Amino acid sequence: MAEEKSESRVQQTLAALRASPGIRKNIVHWHKIEPRPARYAPFPDSIPAELTSALKQRGFEQLYTHQAQAINHALNGRHVVIVTPTASGKTLCYNAPVLKSILDDPQSRALYLFPTKALSQDQMNECHELSAALGRDIKVYTYDGDTPANARRAIRTAGHIVVTNPDMLHTGILPHHTNWIKLFENLKYVVIDEIHHYRGVFGAHLVNVVRRLRRIAKFYGANPVFICCSATIANPAELAREVVGEDCELVDDNGAPQGEKAFLFYNPPVVNAELGIRRSVLSETRRLASRFLSKGIQTIVFARSRLRVEILTTYLKRSAVRLRIDPERVKGYRGGYLPLERRAIEQGVRDGSILGVVSTNALELGIDIGRLQAAILAGYPGNIASTWQQGGRAGRSAGASVVILIASSSPLDQFMMNHPEYFFGASPEAAVVNPDNLAILASHVKCATFELPFEDGEAFGDVNPEPLLNYLEREEIVRHAAGRWYWSNEAFPAEGVSLRTPGVENFVIIDVTQAGQQRTLGEVDYDSAPMLIHEDAIYMHQSRPYFVERLDWDGRTAYVRQVKVDYYTDAQSKSEIRVIEVDEHEKFAVPDVAQPGGTDRTDNVAQPPSAVTSDAQLLAALCNPGIARNFGDVSVQTVVAKYKKIKFETHENVGWGDVHLPQSEIQTEAYWITFRPELKQILSQAGLDMGAGLNALAHAVNNAVPVFALCDPRDIFTVPMVRAPFDQLPTLYVYDRYPGGIGLSRRVYSIDVDVFQAARRMIADCPCSEGCPSCTGPALETGSTGKRTAALLLDQLLEQIADPTLQHHTASDE
Repeated sequence: MAEEKSESRVQQTLAALRASPGIRKNIVHWHKIEPRPARYAPFPDSIPAELTSALKQRGFEQLYTHQAQAINHALNGRHVVIVTPTASGKTLCYNAPVLKSILDDPQSRALYLFPTKALSQDQMNECHELSAALGRDIKVYTYDGDTPANARRAIRTAGHIVVTNPDMLHTGILPHHTNWIKLFENLKYVVIDEIHHYRGVFGAHLVNVVRRLRRIAKFYGANPVFICCSATIANPAELAREVVGEDCELVDDNGAPQGEKAFLFYNPPVVNAELGIRRSVLSETRRLASRFLSKGIQTIVFARSRLRVEILTTYLKRSAVRLRIDPERVKGYRGGYLPLERRAIEQGVRDGSILGVVSTNALELGIDIGRLQAAILAGYPGNIASTWQQGGRAGRSAGASVVILIASSSPLDQFMMNHPEYFFGASPEAAVVNPDNLAILASHVKCATFELPFEDGEAFGDVNPEPLLNYLEREEIVRHAAGRWYWSNEAFPAEGVSLRTPGVENFVIIDVTQAGQQRTLGEVDYDSAPMLIHEDAIYMHQSRPYFVERLDWDGRTAYVRQVKVDYYTDAQSKSEIRVIEVDEHEKFAVPDVAQPGGTDRTDNVAQPPSAVTSDAQLLAALCNPGIARNFGDVSVQTVVAKYKKIKFETHENVGWGDVHLPQSEIQTEAYWITFRPELKQILSQAGLDMGAGLNALAHAVNNAVPVFALCDPRDIFTVPMVRAPFDQLPTLYVYDRYPGGIGLSRRVYSIDVDVFQAARRMIADCPCSEGCPSCTGPALETGSTGKRTAALLLDQLLEQIADPTLQHHTASDE
């Protein structure tokens, strides 16, 4: 009955949205996902009767078809990757074969890997309940940084199922494998959940951690079966093979039921047509979320950053007061909160005491937070896979639910608003990992040598580690003797390697509001610290503002005091690039330039009266002698120099200040395009500004990359240079924002035509005349001709790179 009432409230609220002219006109697409019945299969004959009985006691009368298929693969010793939506019962796909192996052989062991502690705790509870239903003494333990020291010995020797995360496996288990002999000698299954989460730096590290795991398991005579679970991505089997090191069977035909779901694309109204500025995504999120909260509909709001979580939590608490809802029923949730605080929020969402929760993607993963009816996404999450994951948090039961994607003014968000068919019809993006990144690979070769000596000729995954071992020997870190490589350094290598960020140490935030007292408020990762906790910053925690009085950079500690202010801060950074080595180089030249007079492809771009040539003539001039595309290693120096003060509610800039922090430098991979040296002269003859055009081009390209690669726009960075120091040519750089690179810029090198076509469509689709945040950036930043110039440059790139008739000159030809 309660569920029926809840479903009715959802339908009534959706009807109210349709009936409201001020809201309906902003809904650019209303997608209805029809309910889908379940498809079932019987339990495999090899599953023991007592396990089947225990599952039936917990409501599993039959298996879904994908569950039966995955279980059969695992029981037959085949690695498997399961790719089905949120709440489709993936947990049973690995619990059933693991519990069967323990029932058959009490010495059998399994290792569960989850990307977060919260997910580990959640899944441990599920295992406990199932093992309790069996009435067997099956020991299920979590092993992470919060595990008491006195419990660790029992876990090492008696744990049938050890639930942990890659970080603890890396530092707490593999280096101490002699204490875990019972686990490794009897290891039958390794479960890796949310495998799509392991991309970029984290994914590259995980592949190497699994290489170390399999090496140690082999040493103890074990060859475990890997069971992986993933959200929908374009290349799940490829990613699973990269992580596991062997082929995996793909199970992606979902047999679970689906309730009716409305998926709305909401584009905030334009408030300044001249500048192309739309109403704030934060304001519109507050407006729509308040409607659902006012009807008692349990709602989750996803925001793109920690700061936005705090701002939206502040706004919704204020709205709750006006709606006569207890503001304590609205909570924020993000990384940086202390564990007990996060667990309390998760429990509150589960039991319904929390009506609204505002989260980063921390709640995107499969933590059990109950049955929410509405999910509101404040900005496109950056990729299709994450959007479906976040939307899947609503409607986890068979009832009606709603997902609303509220667009920001960013080009990527506007691309999705203008092309909903791409979102609903396209394959999700491919996950990219680069486990052979030299810095990452070297760190894990050191860890592996510490754990077990390398034999001469022994591979590490599919890599020959000998060149690295020779280098480490010269550095007196390892030594070679009698056909083996031994660790010979006093250091403990795993402690110096962070799996999630290039830096090792997080910054601790200390609250000094109470005189004479210091309270640990939270923590911030190394890379985010210059942006979030520089001196004079406003640090937000559970919607409460704290002023950063002092930042002890060397001590990795920020001291904050709670204040009452009506603004928050937003830091700005700038970067310089130096080319170290060119790995790939390709020139394009047009042998026969087409005569002027072709189609003028300026779409909505305004024609300046001072133009002396048509765009077709400009394009012909630009395309001869051509451009060059490159891939290689670069050094990037970055400094956070200033911050802005942004007023709550109005979001106007009310001041700024300087930031005084050390400059950071990384060596990474980059893709870059160089234009002909006469570019400036050619464009200026037509009244166009090259610098403005390159800035506009960089803005569009940076937002087009995530359309094809499973990454966030913040994982890559696009830098225009009017005259690059490397070759004095106009250049556009696209680089990975992680040391050594994580494969994103290399992927751009292989799909640059797709990226440029998407960027061109973003510009063509935007109705503004001179550029705005939804296409090439605000005209105030790129000038009145920036949009037109960027469109011309993209046309030039597509004319040359995409045309198979052109003359290509690679580095080997020269």
